[in-house]
Amino acid sequence: MKKWIAAVAVLVVAGASAAQAAEKLKVAIPQKGFWDSSWVEFGEAAGFFKEAGLEIEVFYTEGGAQTIATVASGSVDIAMSNGILGAIGAYAKGGDATPYRIISAEMTGAHELFWWVKADSPIKTLKDAGEGKTVAFSSPGSSSNLILLTLLKQAGSKAKPTPVGGAPASYTQTMTGQIDVGWSVVPFALQDVNDGKARIVAKAREATELLNQTIRANLANVNSLKTKREAITKFMQVIQKSIDWGYSNPQAIEIFARNMKVSNAIAKQAVDEFYPKSAMQIGEIKDLDRSLKDALDYKFLTAPKTAKDIAGLIDIVYKPSK
Repeated sequence: MKKWIAAVAVLVVAGASAAQAAEKLKVAIPQKGFWDSSWVEFGEAAGFFKEAGLEIEVFYTEGGAQTIATVASGSVDIAMSNGILGAIGAYAKGGDATPYRIISAEMTGAHELFWWVKADSPIKTLKDAGEGKTVAFSSPGSSSNLILLTLLKQAGSKAKPTPVGGAPASYTQTMTGQIDVGWSVVPFALQDVNDGKARIVAKAREATELLNQTIRANLANVNSLKTKREAITKFMQVIQKSIDWGYSNPQAIEIFARNMKVSNAIAKQAVDEFYPKSAMQIGEIKDLDRSLKDALDYKFLTAPKTAKDIAGLIDIVYKPSK
């Protein structure tokens, strides 16, 4: 009996020690509930973070500069899904003193965003949205900013790119006529398109110049990389497992649909048509030279930079085996 009690005591102490050993990371994520902003939620649902001995505290932002600000200030250890032009621009100003580093790719190629109008709008394409018309994007430096600038350039449109915040704000402003062309990310507004209440005038994938270019990246605070590098590496390993889980487990579609308040069918349509898994690779920042050119063209840089000039910005902590 005494041996049994002693054994139980050892197990209790071991369990308590394991719980105490869980390392905490604070993570900023833009636009709660979208497919590629759900990797942490998927990892929690599948138990991957617990298995890795990580405890994740999540903060949601409106994206763009707001997300970068959280990691730059040290309020969080990691900031997910940041427009790469904004990250490059800030680093070009601050150099190695910049308080964050790119630790992985987040999205390569342009896929899940689209631009839309009310069904009764005379605008059929972005080319129709000429001078004096406003076209929405989320915030300066975001991937929606880069994609829109690329699409307008391709279309030869002189419409005014206008920051409006998240997709819900864009929806309201477009429906009330404050903005001529709204931006969205599936599945938001996809049901309206299916029902004929709205029309898509441009899709992100039409920005062919961005096809093989990493447009969003994940960042980590420099001090966190010094003190929590092992935990941050484990975090990215879990993110890869969560991506794989998301594309193979039907529960992920259910979570996505519930978060976005759409049917499972709409959620699945969004993933099947707009989110190719290949775009979610995290191990490589692709076509960096084009990002540097875009950063200069779109005034995120004041002078040309080479990949060597910003080499200190990139610190990939985990490269999945292919």
